[in-house]
Amino acid sequence: MMKRPLTPRLPANQAGIALPVMLVILLVMLISSIYLLKSSNTTTLTAANLAYDSAQSRAVDYGLHEGFKWLSGVSSSTAGRAALDGDVAGAGYVATYVPGEGVRTPAFWAGSTVVTVGGQRIEYVIHRMCLKSQAYNDNNVCVQTSSNPFATGSSLAPGSSAVVTTPNYNGIPRVHYQVTARMNGARGGNVVNQMIVLIGG
Repeated sequence: MMKRPLTPRLPANQAGIALPVMLVILLVMLISSIYLLKSSNTTTLTAANLAYDSAQSRAVDYGLHEGFKWLSGVSSSTAGRAALDGDVAGAGYVATYVPGEGVRTPAFWAGSTVVTVGGQRIEYVIHRMCLKSQAYNDNNVCVQTSSNPFATGSSLAPGSSAVVTTPNYNGIPRVHYQVTARMNGARGGNVVNQMIVLIGG
């Protein structure tokens, strides 16, 4: 019996699915790499901006420190505390505060003074939290706190006055002073910091 010669079978035609799949994968990888690049740039810019803002805030704190140092020096004597009943030109001190005025109001900065640190210009102003330029206890309205509410035997709660109908305190109260400093940054970043100082009348 004679054997037939074997004829090789031709491979089936390829459908070509691998090429489109690889192209889609490459496209996804390309988009992912672009997103990662943009994300890393955004993170770097954010970190740089936060560092810049922190540096500005520390520089503005220098203005607060200068205002506090001036207040501490003046209030260390009885005559100095009496001088705080009126404005002190050139020291950035204003003996009154107008309710409703804020840091965005130009009148708020009237009487301010400027200091320079590291080539940066810092402006600060000190407001006594009173309505009139006169002594705090001379028919004036001031923000005050009881000077020693925790003294032994004291019947006053913190911030309480001696009587209900008047703002008189049982002892010499502490008058509130608001120190505000601001700086306009080189890149358009503006920083404003505030602190409250309590000084016995």
